[in-house]
Amino acid sequence: MPTLGEAFFSIESDLKKKFPHPFQVIAVSKTKPYETIRQAYLEGIRCFGENYIPEAIEKFTKLREEFPEAKECVSLHHIGPTQSGTIRKLFGVFQFTHGVGSLSTLSELLKRADKEKKLIRYFLQCNLTGEESKHGFSIEEILANRDLLYKSENEFCKWEGFMGMGPSDGNEVGTRLAFQRLSDLRKEHFPEKKLSMGMSGDFESAMEFGADYLRIGSLIFGERSYVG
Repeated sequence: MPTLGEAFFSIESDLKKKFPHPFQVIAVSKTKPYETIRQAYLEGIRCFGENYIPEAIEKFTKLREEFPEAKECVSLHHIGPTQSGTIRKLFGVFQFTHGVGSLSTLSELLKRADKEKKLIRYFLQCNLTGEESKHGFSIEEILANRDLLYKSENEFCKWEGFMGMGPSDGNEVGTRLAFQRLSDLRKEHFPEKKLSMGMSGDFESAMEFGADYLRIGSLIFGERSYVG
């Protein structure tokens, strides 16, 4: 069984052989204990993804205390929905948030960034499948608000790009169609923006459509253990 570092860098290496464009693998460590994060760091992993904010604060505060250089060399991505009530907790912990799903949430993020004076980069989450269980902007909403979105930045809050997922049932055809929709959105309207799409089960398809950030958990850390 490969180590955490071996799994991470093997995925990275294999993808570099197949795809010419730059990309970043995010090691999704949510629900994993601090000891696992620590081991991953010691094995060279520097880019992590977390969903639960209190858990992330606890683990990565501890990592930065034990390894002060981690404050500069580790990037932490918030990969759950960006929620107005917890936005303030993102700052100083996360460098990226991938789930801004409404204009009101975006407005709150901009205001809080200006108040905190700490840089954060955000992705607009797009609902590419129309499922009610998924939140986020429709493609039509993005296009209707194009001018407003381009103004939705300040010194401490930068628009990185778009995040999207395939259908909940994991259907391969549906997943590829979703990724193509996001890829076409960028190509036709926002060519300078980055795409966050692709997880352990579909990241190669995401790469075919130009993904810049891949959110990979179980292929690196094994299956997650949920408590409660």
